Amino acid sequence: MSKIRIGISGWRYPPWRGVFYPEDLPQREELHYASRQFGTIEINGSFYSLQSPGSYRKWYEDVPRGFVFAVKAPRYITHIRRLKNAEKPLANFFASGILELREKLGPILWQLPPSLRYDEEVLETFLSQLPHDTEQLAAIARRHDRTIAKASIKADRKRRVRHAMEVRHPSFEDDAFIAQLRRHDVALVVADTAGKWPFLEDVTAGFMYLRLHGDKELYASGYTNAALQRWRRHIDAWQHGRQPRDARRHSGESPRRRTGRDIYCYFDNDTKVKAPFDAHKLEQKLGLI
Repeated sequence: MSKIRIGISGWRYPPWRGVFYPEDLPQREELHYASRQFGTIEINGSFYSLQSPGSYRKWYEDVPRGFVFAVKAPRYITHIRRLKNAEKPLANFFASGILELREKLGPILWQLPPSLRYDEEVLETFLSQLPHDTEQLAAIARRHDRTIAKASIKADRKRRVRHAMEVRHPSFEDDAFIAQLRRHDVALVVADTAGKWPFLEDVTAGFMYLRLHGDKELYASGYTNAALQRWRRHIDAWQHGRQPRDARRHSGESPRRRTGRDIYCYFDNDTKVKAPFDAHKLEQKLGLI
C-alpha cells in the first residue's frame, strides 16, 4: 500500500518559537515535539557538515515508531566536488551515521547548485555509485578515510535506500536527464521555487519527492487554499499510480506503470513560519489528520 508523508524541512528555527513551538519548550525537545506533529522531517544539518553516529542515534530515539527522516546529502559532494570524484566523499557521508536511523531512514536528497549544468557523463558516473540498499551503503561506508573519527558502517538489516535529486539549472530540462533518472530509479524532486528554478513534475521513480519552498516568495510565502488543493489533487493522482493531467512534464515518454507510489512532501517556506501550518493544512485536505 502506497503511503503519503507530509512534513517540514528542518526543525530548528528561532522564529518558530512561541508560534509553532510552545514558548517554554526547551530547544533540545523541538524534534520530539515536531515529530509528534508530522510523520517525516528532512535533516538539513547533514548538508552543511558531516554529522556523527551519536547525533543520528539520538534523532532516531527522539522520534516515534513509524517516523521517517529524509537526509540531505552534503554540499561538499554536490556544490564543491560538483558530483565529480565523489567516491571518498560518498564513503565518508555514508559512514557518518545515517545507518543509525535504521528503519527510520527515508530518501537521501541530492540538491544541486544553480550553477551546475547538466552533464550526462558526469551524472551517469555519479548515479552509478549510489547504493540502493543498506548493505550496499554499508559496503561503501567501509571505504571511509580519516575524516571520520567515529564511523557507523554496519546495517542492522537489508533495507531499501531511495534517492531524490533536486536540480536548479535550466539545462536539466532535457529528455536525456529524465530518462537517466528513470534508469537509476532516482526521483526527480518536484520543487516549487516561486519561479526561480526549474519546476518539473516528471515521474522518474517508484516514489515522488516534493519540496514546496513557496509559490510567490521563495522560502517565505504561504500557500493559499487553492494552491494546496492543486497539490492535493496531484498527490492523490501520483499515490494511485496516475499522472495529473495538468502536471508540468518535460518528457513525452511515460514512466513505468505502477499501481501506486509513496509520496514524500516537505514544506520549506520557513522564514515566516508558514511551513508547519501549510503542512497541516495539506494533511487535512488529504484526510491524513
